[in-house]
Amino acid sequence: MNTSINLLGTPVSNLTMQETLELINHAILTRQHLHHTVVNAGKIVAMHENPELKESVVNADIINADGQAVIWASKFLGQPLKERVAGIDLMEKLVELAFLKGYKVFFFGAKEEIVKKVVNRYSVQYTSSIIAGYRNGYFKKEEEREIAIQIADSKANILFVAISSPTKENFLYQNKDILKNVNFTMGVGGSFDVVAGVVKRAPMWMQKSGLEWLFRVYQEPRRMFKRYLIGNAKFIKLILQYKLRKI
Repeated sequence: MNTSINLLGTPVSNLTMQETLELINHAILTRQHLHHTVVNAGKIVAMHENPELKESVVNADIINADGQAVIWASKFLGQPLKERVAGIDLMEKLVELAFLKGYKVFFFGAKEEIVKKVVNRYSVQYTSSIIAGYRNGYFKKEEEREIAIQIADSKANILFVAISSPTKENFLYQNKDILKNVNFTMGVGGSFDVVAGVVKRAPMWMQKSGLEWLFRVYQEPRRMFKRYLIGNAKFIKLILQYKLRKI
């Protein structure tokens, strides 16, 4: 079921949102471990410049296309992906699934006040019984193994890591041995900020038209300008170079 395409050296899973959810639910029911990550244009560019990040990403069990640019690129290169599976949308659906199935979730990342707001929101919206535990995302490198043990000891079925790249990808990959009893692990970037109401998400029409990145630049121009505009330009260059080599 989890077939993939090769996009600039990255095996991107050709899955719909529903297919992704079914794979995750099956893994939890059968007590397997699935390491999940997402890619967008910026991350694929970063992977070409950072071998450690690339190793952490390509060794994941599921690699969803989070960015619309990745969907467009797959079509341009003749390997069309079925649809975009946005990380924050998958996270929200998995929290609902945890409520419906009695699964437990650990929330790791963001500032202390942010992660507390996320846990409180989901506790009110669903029930506090889905919360396996939580921790903010500020730590030293030498504390990583201890944190991974804390998460494993929580008996969580699902782990969300809301830390920026490449830290979250490397944390999940490098501590996979400790986290093997957590059925599903996933990096969710800045999703906690959105759930907590600190950052607004783009209107639906912008999400569907692939302009969500522009909304992020509008909200945080200093931080996001280089990340998106320069990153997207590098991504287009890589795609064109690959296409020309194939012609």
